[in-house]
Amino acid sequence: MIKRLFETDKKLVLKFAVSLFLTILFAFVFAGATSYAAANSDTSTSVSESNSGSADSGNSDTSGSGDSESKPQAGEYLDNSDQSVGSDPGSSLLQQIVGVDASQPLEIIILLTLIALLPSMLIMMTCFARIVIVLGFLRSAMQTQNTPPNMVLTGLALFLTIFIMAPVFGEINEIAYQPYANEEITTQEALERASVPLKKFMLAQTTNDDLQFFVDLSKTEVPEGGMTDEYKENELSLTVIIPSFMIGELKRAFQMGFMIFLPFLIIDIVVGSTLMSMGMMMLPPAMISMPFKILVFVLADGWNLMIGSIVTSYNL
Repeated sequence: MIKRLFETDKKLVLKFAVSLFLTILFAFVFAGATSYAAANSDTSTSVSESNSGSADSGNSDTSGSGDSESKPQAGEYLDNSDQSVGSDPGSSLLQQIVGVDASQPLEIIILLTLIALLPSMLIMMTCFARIVIVLGFLRSAMQTQNTPPNMVLTGLALFLTIFIMAPVFGEINEIAYQPYANEEITTQEALERASVPLKKFMLAQTTNDDLQFFVDLSKTEVPEGGMTDEYKENELSLTVIIPSFMIGELKRAFQMGFMIFLPFLIIDIVVGSTLMSMGMMMLPPAMISMPFKILVFVLADGWNLMIGSIVTSYNL
Protein backbone atom coordinates (compact mmCIF):
# COMPACT_ATOMS: atom_id res chain seq x y z
CA MET A 1 0.00 0.00 0.00
CA ILE A 2 2.83 2.39 0.89
CA LYS A 3 4.62 1.50 -2.34
CA ARG A 4 1.47 2.17 -4.36
CA LEU A 5 0.96 5.50 -2.59
CA PHE A 6 4.58 6.46 -3.26
CA GLU A 7 4.13 5.66 -6.95
CA THR A 8 0.91 7.63 -7.28
CA ASP A 9 1.72 10.70 -5.19
CA LYS A 10 5.40 11.11 -4.37
CA LYS A 11 5.08 14.72 -3.23
CA LEU A 12 2.54 13.86 -0.53
CA VAL A 13 4.75 11.07 0.84
CA LEU A 14 7.83 13.30 0.84
CA LYS A 15 5.99 16.13 2.62
CA PHE A 16 4.72 13.73 5.27
CA ALA A 17 8.19 12.25 5.78
CA VAL A 18 9.83 15.68 6.08
CA SER A 19 7.20 16.94 8.54
CA LEU A 20 7.49 13.79 10.66
CA PHE A 21 11.29 14.07 10.71
CA LEU A 22 11.18 17.74 11.73
CA THR A 23 8.64 17.01 14.47
CA ILE A 24 10.77 14.22 15.96
CA LEU A 25 13.92 16.35 15.65
CA PHE A 26 12.24 19.28 17.39
CA ALA A 27 10.98 16.97 20.15
CA PHE A 28 14.44 15.56 20.87
CA VAL A 29 16.08 19.00 20.76
CA PHE A 30 13.49 20.43 23.13
CA ALA A 31 13.81 17.46 25.50
CA GLY A 32 17.63 17.76 25.49
CA ALA A 33 17.45 21.47 26.22
CA THR A 34 15.03 20.85 29.07
CA SER A 35 17.21 18.16 30.66
CA TYR A 36 20.34 20.34 30.21
CA ALA A 37 18.64 23.29 31.93
CA ALA A 38 17.47 21.05 34.77
CA ALA A 39 21.00 19.65 35.23
CA ASN A 40 22.49 23.15 35.32
CA SER A 41 19.91 24.28 37.87
CA ASP A 42 20.70 21.27 40.09
CA THR A 43 24.44 21.96 39.80
CA SER A 44 24.04 25.62 40.71
CA THR A 45 21.81 24.70 43.64
CA SER A 46 24.35 22.21 45.01
CA VAL A 47 27.19 24.74 44.62
CA SER A 48 25.26 27.43 46.46
CA GLU A 49 24.35 25.01 49.23
CA SER A 50 28.00 23.94 49.64
CA ASN A 51 29.12 27.56 49.79
CA SER A 52 26.49 28.45 52.37
CA GLY A 53 27.40 25.36 54.38
CA SER A 54 31.10 26.28 54.46
CA ALA A 55 30.30 29.86 55.46
CA ASP A 56 28.11 28.71 58.37
CA SER A 57 30.48 25.97 59.59
CA GLY A 58 31.91 28.24 62.35
CA ASN A 59 28.44 28.87 63.76
CA SER A 60 27.28 25.25 63.76
CA ASP A 61 27.56 24.91 67.56
CA THR A 62 25.35 27.95 68.26
CA SER A 63 22.70 27.16 65.65
CA GLY A 64 21.63 23.90 67.27
CA SER A 65 19.84 20.93 65.81
CA GLY A 66 16.53 22.82 65.42
CA ASP A 67 17.80 24.91 62.49
CA SER A 68 19.08 21.88 60.60
CA GLU A 69 15.73 20.20 60.93
CA SER A 70 13.83 23.34 59.83
CA LYS A 71 15.78 23.69 56.58
CA PRO A 72 14.63 21.30 53.82
CA GLN A 73 17.27 19.23 52.13
CA ALA A 74 17.98 19.30 48.36
CA GLY A 75 15.08 17.83 46.42
CA GLU A 76 12.73 17.85 49.45
CA TYR A 77 9.83 20.27 49.70
CA LEU A 78 7.36 20.81 52.48
CA ASP A 79 3.67 20.41 51.70
CA ASN A 80 2.93 24.03 52.61
CA SER A 81 6.09 25.48 51.09
CA ASP A 82 6.02 27.82 48.11
CA GLN A 83 9.11 26.09 46.74
CA SER A 84 7.00 23.12 45.70
CA VAL A 85 5.13 25.28 43.16
CA GLY A 86 6.93 25.98 39.92
CA SER A 87 10.26 24.38 40.98
CA ASP A 88 9.33 20.90 39.81
CA PRO A 89 10.01 20.55 36.05
CA GLY A 90 6.83 18.50 35.73
CA SER A 91 4.52 21.05 37.36
CA SER A 92 3.19 23.31 34.65
CA LEU A 93 -0.04 24.61 33.18
CA LEU A 94 0.17 22.02 30.39
CA GLN A 95 0.34 19.23 32.93
CA GLN A 96 -2.74 20.56 34.72
CA ILE A 97 -4.75 20.81 31.50
CA VAL A 98 -3.72 17.78 29.40
CA GLY A 99 -1.48 15.83 31.76
CA VAL A 100 1.70 16.45 29.73
CA ASP A 101 4.76 17.71 31.58
CA ALA A 102 6.75 18.49 28.39
CA SER A 103 9.76 16.52 29.62
CA GLN A 104 9.54 13.46 27.36
CA PRO A 105 9.82 13.40 23.53
CA LEU A 106 6.73 11.21 23.16
CA GLU A 107 4.65 13.53 25.32
CA ILE A 108 5.83 16.52 23.28
CA ILE A 109 4.70 14.77 20.08
CA ILE A 110 1.31 14.09 21.68
CA LEU A 111 1.04 17.73 22.72
CA LEU A 112 1.87 18.94 19.19
CA THR A 113 -0.77 16.58 17.81
CA LEU A 114 -3.38 17.99 20.19
CA ILE A 115 -2.44 21.53 19.16
CA ALA A 116 -2.79 20.58 15.48
CA LEU A 117 -6.23 19.04 16.07
CA LEU A 118 -7.52 21.87 18.25
CA PRO A 119 -8.71 24.12 15.36
CA SER A 120 -10.64 21.23 13.82
CA MET A 121 -12.25 20.45 17.16
CA LEU A 122 -13.29 24.06 17.65
CA ILE A 123 -14.67 24.26 14.10
CA MET A 124 -16.80 21.16 14.61
CA MET A 125 -18.11 22.48 17.96
CA THR A 126 -19.40 25.71 16.38
CA CYS A 127 -21.68 26.60 13.48
CA PHE A 128 -18.82 26.74 10.96
CA ALA A 129 -19.54 23.32 9.41
CA ARG A 130 -23.17 24.05 8.56
CA ILE A 131 -22.37 27.44 7.05
CA VAL A 132 -19.55 26.25 4.80
CA ILE A 133 -21.57 23.24 3.59
CA VAL A 134 -24.59 25.39 2.73
CA LEU A 135 -22.41 27.87 0.84
CA GLY A 136 -20.84 24.96 -1.04
CA PHE A 137 -24.31 23.72 -2.03
CA LEU A 138 -25.16 27.21 -3.27
CA ARG A 139 -22.11 27.34 -5.51
CA SER A 140 -22.82 23.85 -6.88
CA ALA A 141 -26.46 24.71 -7.59
CA MET A 142 -25.51 27.83 -9.50
CA GLN A 143 -22.84 25.86 -11.45
CA THR A 144 -20.37 28.73 -11.23
CA GLN A 145 -17.31 26.45 -11.00
CA ASN A 146 -14.89 28.00 -8.47
CA THR A 147 -16.73 31.32 -8.09
CA PRO A 148 -16.78 32.42 -5.31
CA PRO A 149 -13.41 30.80 -4.56
CA ASN A 150 -12.85 28.55 -1.58
CA MET A 151 -10.94 31.27 0.29
CA VAL A 152 -13.90 33.65 0.05
CA LEU A 153 -16.41 31.02 1.19
CA THR A 154 -14.19 29.97 4.10
CA GLY A 155 -13.64 33.57 5.20
CA LEU A 156 -17.36 34.32 4.98
CA ALA A 157 -18.17 31.19 6.99
CA LEU A 158 -15.54 32.11 9.60
CA PHE A 159 -16.85 35.63 10.21
CA LEU A 160 -20.46 34.42 10.25
CA THR A 161 -19.39 31.87 12.86
CA ILE A 162 -17.88 34.66 14.99
CA PHE A 163 -21.08 36.68 14.56
CA ILE A 164 -23.36 33.80 15.58
CA MET A 165 -21.13 32.52 18.40
CA ALA A 166 -20.49 35.98 19.90
CA PRO A 167 -23.02 35.53 22.76
CA VAL A 168 -21.50 32.13 23.63
CA PHE A 169 -17.94 33.47 23.57
CA GLY A 170 -19.01 36.45 25.66
CA GLU A 171 -20.52 34.18 28.31
CA ILE A 172 -17.39 32.03 28.38
CA ASN A 173 -15.26 35.15 28.85
CA GLU A 174 -17.49 36.37 31.68
CA ILE A 175 -17.91 33.19 33.73
CA ALA A 176 -14.66 31.35 32.98
CA TYR A 177 -11.81 33.40 31.54
CA GLN A 178 -12.10 36.58 33.62
CA PRO A 179 -12.25 34.73 36.98
CA TYR A 180 -9.33 32.56 35.86
CA ALA A 181 -7.30 35.62 34.78
CA ASN A 182 -7.99 37.20 38.18
CA GLU A 183 -6.80 33.98 39.87
CA GLU A 184 -10.18 33.43 41.47
CA ILE A 185 -10.64 29.86 40.17
CA THR A 186 -8.35 27.02 39.14
CA THR A 187 -7.70 25.76 35.63
CA GLN A 188 -9.99 22.77 36.02
CA GLU A 189 -12.83 24.94 37.28
CA ALA A 190 -12.33 27.34 34.37
CA LEU A 191 -12.55 24.50 31.85
CA GLU A 192 -15.69 23.14 33.49
CA ARG A 193 -17.33 26.57 33.45
CA ALA A 194 -16.32 27.21 29.83
CA SER A 195 -17.87 23.93 28.68
CA VAL A 196 -21.34 24.84 29.98
CA PRO A 197 -22.15 27.61 27.38
CA LEU A 198 -20.82 25.39 24.58
CA LYS A 199 -22.99 22.52 25.81
CA LYS A 200 -26.04 24.79 25.88
CA PHE A 201 -25.38 25.93 22.31
CA MET A 202 -24.81 22.43 20.94
CA LEU A 203 -27.77 20.94 22.80
CA ALA A 204 -30.05 23.65 21.41
CA GLN A 205 -29.15 22.51 17.88
CA THR A 206 -29.27 18.76 18.61
CA THR A 207 -32.39 16.65 18.35
CA ASN A 208 -33.32 14.18 21.06
CA ASP A 209 -33.11 11.30 18.58
CA ASP A 210 -29.48 12.04 17.69
CA LEU A 211 -28.59 12.51 21.34
CA GLN A 212 -30.30 9.28 22.37
CA PHE A 213 -28.55 7.45 19.53
CA PHE A 214 -25.07 8.32 20.82
CA VAL A 215 -26.12 7.78 24.44
CA ASP A 216 -27.10 4.23 23.51
CA LEU A 217 -23.86 3.71 21.56
CA SER A 218 -21.74 4.89 24.46
CA LYS A 219 -23.84 2.87 26.95
CA THR A 220 -24.17 5.89 29.19
CA GLU A 221 -26.38 5.38 32.22
CA VAL A 222 -29.40 7.69 32.16
CA PRO A 223 -31.11 8.63 35.46
CA GLU A 224 -34.61 7.41 36.19
CA GLY A 225 -36.15 10.79 35.48
CA GLY A 226 -34.76 10.77 31.95
CA MET A 227 -32.40 13.24 30.29
CA THR A 228 -33.45 16.54 31.79
CA ASP A 229 -31.94 19.86 30.74
CA GLU A 230 -29.93 20.02 33.96
CA TYR A 231 -28.55 16.53 33.37
CA LYS A 232 -27.60 17.33 29.77
CA GLU A 233 -25.77 20.55 30.68
CA ASN A 234 -23.97 19.38 33.82
CA GLU A 235 -23.63 15.60 33.75
CA LEU A 236 -23.66 14.50 30.10
CA SER A 237 -20.17 14.18 28.64
CA LEU A 238 -18.87 16.20 25.70
CA THR A 239 -17.86 12.95 24.00
CA VAL A 240 -21.59 12.28 23.55
CA ILE A 241 -22.77 15.82 22.86
CA ILE A 242 -20.18 16.72 20.21
CA PRO A 243 -20.85 13.84 17.75
CA SER A 244 -24.60 14.31 18.23
CA PHE A 245 -24.21 17.98 17.39
CA MET A 246 -22.06 17.19 14.34
CA ILE A 247 -24.60 14.72 12.94
CA GLY A 248 -27.40 17.23 13.50
CA GLU A 249 -25.42 19.96 11.73
CA LEU A 250 -24.83 17.72 8.71
CA LYS A 251 -28.52 16.81 8.52
CA ARG A 252 -29.63 20.44 8.72
CA ALA A 253 -27.02 21.53 6.15
CA PHE A 254 -28.19 18.90 3.64
CA GLN A 255 -31.82 19.86 4.17
CA MET A 256 -30.97 23.49 3.44
CA GLY A 257 -28.93 22.39 0.42
CA PHE A 258 -31.94 20.54 -0.99
CA MET A 259 -34.09 23.66 -0.64
CA ILE A 260 -31.39 25.71 -2.38
CA PHE A 261 -31.22 23.34 -5.33
CA LEU A 262 -34.99 23.44 -6.08
CA PRO A 263 -35.30 26.91 -7.71
CA PHE A 264 -32.13 26.44 -9.75
CA LEU A 265 -33.33 22.99 -10.82
CA ILE A 266 -36.53 24.57 -12.14
CA ILE A 267 -34.46 27.00 -14.21
CA ASP A 268 -32.45 24.09 -15.65
CA ILE A 269 -35.66 22.24 -16.58
CA VAL A 270 -37.16 25.30 -18.25
CA VAL A 271 -33.98 26.06 -20.22
CA GLY A 272 -33.50 22.41 -21.22
CA SER A 273 -37.08 22.01 -22.45
CA THR A 274 -36.89 25.29 -24.36
CA LEU A 275 -33.71 24.24 -26.16
CA MET A 276 -35.24 20.86 -27.00
CA SER A 277 -38.36 22.51 -28.47
CA MET A 278 -36.17 24.81 -30.57
CA GLY A 279 -34.12 21.91 -31.86
CA MET A 280 -30.88 23.13 -30.27
CA MET A 281 -29.92 19.75 -28.86
CA MET A 282 -26.19 20.29 -29.42
CA LEU A 283 -26.09 23.41 -27.26
CA PRO A 284 -25.24 22.63 -23.59
CA PRO A 285 -28.17 23.68 -21.37
CA ALA A 286 -25.81 24.56 -18.51
CA MET A 287 -24.18 27.27 -20.62
CA ILE A 288 -27.53 28.98 -21.16
CA SER A 289 -29.01 28.40 -17.70
CA MET A 290 -26.06 29.71 -15.68
CA PRO A 291 -26.55 33.42 -16.63
CA PHE A 292 -30.26 33.12 -15.78
CA LYS A 293 -29.40 31.57 -12.40
CA ILE A 294 -27.04 34.42 -11.58
CA LEU A 295 -29.63 36.98 -12.71
CA VAL A 296 -32.41 35.45 -10.62
CA PHE A 297 -30.10 35.16 -7.58
CA VAL A 298 -29.06 38.84 -7.82
CA LEU A 299 -32.59 40.16 -8.46
CA ALA A 300 -33.95 38.18 -5.50
CA ASP A 301 -31.22 39.62 -3.23
CA GLY A 302 -29.99 36.09 -2.73
CA TRP A 303 -27.05 36.83 -0.44
CA ASN A 304 -29.21 38.56 2.15
CA LEU A 305 -31.77 35.78 1.97
CA MET A 306 -29.07 33.12 2.29
CA ILE A 307 -27.23 34.72 5.22
CA GLY A 308 -30.50 35.58 6.95
CA SER A 309 -31.74 32.00 6.64
CA ILE A 310 -28.47 30.61 8.04
CA VAL A 311 -28.43 32.97 11.03
CA THR A 312 -32.11 32.49 11.89
CA SER A 313 -31.77 28.71 11.64
CA TYR A 314 -29.88 28.74 14.97
CA ASN A 315 -32.80 30.33 16.88
CA LEU A 316 -30.50 32.57 18.93
